[in-house]
Amino acid sequence: MSEERLTLTVAGADAGQRLDRFCAARLDTLSRTQVQALNAAGGILVNGRTRPDSYAVEAGDAIVLDPARLPGRRDDSGGPVPQAIDVAVVHEDESLIVVNKPAGLVVHPAHGNWEGTLVNALLGRGTALAALGSRDRPGVVHRLDKDTSGVMVLAKTDTAYRSLARDIKEHRFRKTYHAIVFGNLRSPRLTVDVPIARHPVQRQRMAVVEGGRPAHTEVFVVDTYNHFDYIRVITQTGRTHQIRVHLTHIEHPLLGDPVYGGRRQRARAADSRTRGMLEQLVKAVPRHALHASQLSFTHPGTGEPVTYTTALPADMRFALETLYREDRAKEV
Repeated sequence: MSEERLTLTVAGADAGQRLDRFCAARLDTLSRTQVQALNAAGGILVNGRTRPDSYAVEAGDAIVLDPARLPGRRDDSGGPVPQAIDVAVVHEDESLIVVNKPAGLVVHPAHGNWEGTLVNALLGRGTALAALGSRDRPGVVHRLDKDTSGVMVLAKTDTAYRSLARDIKEHRFRKTYHAIVFGNLRSPRLTVDVPIARHPVQRQRMAVVEGGRPAHTEVFVVDTYNHFDYIRVITQTGRTHQIRVHLTHIEHPLLGDPVYGGRRQRARAADSRTRGMLEQLVKAVPRHALHASQLSFTHPGTGEPVTYTTALPADMRFALETLYREDRAKEV
């Protein structure tokens, strides 16, 4: 997130959302609680005026956010402050640490969001992270969106950082995800290979843009229901919001994604039973239903191939149980 002020413009499809929900959904570096704190500090203006968190945004509203007004702490060196935040460790050795990041946790500090991140949590448990990356991103070689859960690796030494970063650059860093999407895919396996760049108008979003950076996504249907599919996704590239953008591009957005298709899901849920199922699932999974389930790469210390996995979180498991019970179609 930039230190400069940000301006969000409300599209017609987003009208009626609460101000705090609208802002949090469009800013990867701020949680809803932090958006509320920023608003309380006078850092959010709607058409030049302060509004309560519950304000229902209207089409055309210009929302200006000043992240510098959000209170925060940094240590004496200007770096992230250690904090006592629980985080599940999958594996740790002298070179790296692998964690299972929960949904809602931002990966690293940024302007207006200096606390409560994964980096703060690791420093709080005494984990030494590589200096490479940047002052606010020590050891961070790849990221997950705030509301994406799952497995991540961070480098503890500069040597490990360089090795992991090289693997990512040369597409030897294999990432597998599981997700729930709206609608049924036309094939049990498909490839999405279209470029991604910043949206030409809505700059906080990414989009399929001619001339953008190459992005390659493999999609496999694991199970199918009457109105949803449970899928496995393998990415060959790591563009910002890649999976979310590519799934929306093929008209199967993630369940619960408010930025890339959430409103469209409701519009397509024509009959009352489908609408009821959608609302039930969105309540069960109050975020986009995407989990990073597996990482495979060459260990920078041993030179051997390694794979680390994490199980689906409880919210997505509950959603799948609900679908199996109430929206069952057939097994793939």
